[in-house]
Amino acid sequence: MSETASDVEPVTRRDHEASWSGNLEGPEHAANRELVVEQAKGAIDATATGFHVNLVTHGEHGHPESYLWDELEAAFDGIRFEYVDRCGCGGHVTRVHVDD
Repeated sequence: MSETASDVEPVTRRDHEASWSGNLEGPEHAANRELVVEQAKGAIDATATGFHVNLVTHGEHGHPESYLWDELEAAFDGIRFEYVDRCGCGGHVTRVHVDD
């Protein structure tokens, strides 16, 4: 059974008035792409204007541009993406800037 967002601890428990990283590469994320998308949205919501969040996604789903970026662009105005790099563990880092 795939875990839903309500079954998994959120990647953030507070608002961030600084740049920060959200870890979306746990085994529960590898098993559930929808969870990655939902928690990425929560991470962006928790990031103050003028800062960024580094979304670290599981390598199981491939490059985040192929499944995540369009979802986030549809949900938010005023964000920009920057692909940072592939992690040594196989995941991907996308920096999402939350602009004015």
